[in-house]
Amino acid sequence: MIEGVIYKQLKKFCDDRGTFMEIVRDDEEILTHFGQASASMTYPGVIKAFHYHKEQDDVWYFPYGNAQVVLYDLREESPTFQKTNVYYMGEENPSTLLIPKRVAHGYRVLGEKSAMIVYFTTRSYQPEEPDEYRIPYDDPQIAFQWETKFR
Repeated sequence: MIEGVIYKQLKKFCDDRGTFMEIVRDDEEILTHFGQASASMTYPGVIKAFHYHKEQDDVWYFPYGNAQVVLYDLREESPTFQKTNVYYMGEENPSTLLIPKRVAHGYRVLGEKSAMIVYFTTRSYQPEEPDEYRIPYDDPQIAFQWETKFR
């Protein structure tokens, strides 16, 4: 596992009215500071990758749809420098994922329906100085193979 990443399986509480899940709590010490909560819908098969931040951490949650999430450690001082982790998140596997600063991240929507990502950051987005740095999804250094392999 990439150093500093926190993966948390969510607990789903069900009754005859529906379900309830806590996503992020202030007593879990996942986020060092709260900056912003955002949501984005992505169509089936779309790859949104890669980007990273120098100043903020992210917590990701997919309330519907399913995604393959890929992380790549860019931190030269980290014992997991240049390591890759893959997580499968979404309605079939409710979970949250803390992505530390300087860890590149992206995802691919799996299945035949759209996915919604809700994410929390330690800084608000600043359009005049965005803390967002892009890397192509097919970057040769990361060399991640996005296609699904059937056996």
